[in-house]
Amino acid sequence: MLEPLRQGLPPLDPAAVSNSASCALPARLEAVREARQFTRRTLDQWDVDERFDDVCLVVSELVTNALRHALPSPARCGSEQDAPVRLHLMRWTSRLVCAVRDPSHDGPVAGDSEDFSAESGRGLFLVDSFADSWGWHPLAGTLSGKVVWALFRLPTGSGSAE
Repeated sequence: MLEPLRQGLPPLDPAAVSNSASCALPARLEAVREARQFTRRTLDQWDVDERFDDVCLVVSELVTNALRHALPSPARCGSEQDAPVRLHLMRWTSRLVCAVRDPSHDGPVAGDSEDFSAESGRGLFLVDSFADSWGWHPLAGTLSGKVVWALFRLPTGSGSAE
């Protein structure tokens, strides 16, 4: 399931994944809070607290963008059980990747990051500021849509898995 997501990530050995977790998110804005809670629980289980604030902020922005810009109109979205957005967390010894999958084939578009008084449009600027790197790619095969990912370097010796 995660292989199509790894194809667009920076070079990392997929066999070296120490941990991975994912959760389906329904098409409602409350899902952003659910994503943050899932991230907190997962990072606590993995004993990776050092970058929680950065990771949580980026997860919030990626999920918000997916819910606001990548979903069809509510009338065509289907039931909440369809869960059109999915959050994946993957941890290597010294890196953590957050990936958000959504049904849109359109790439993310950064807003005007120079206008700091604007109420929206700064999400990808924040992702770029807090993650060590980020990107996106379209999915192929049986999965349709795209994945937007953010990579975080972890301090050496973080967590218990090697």
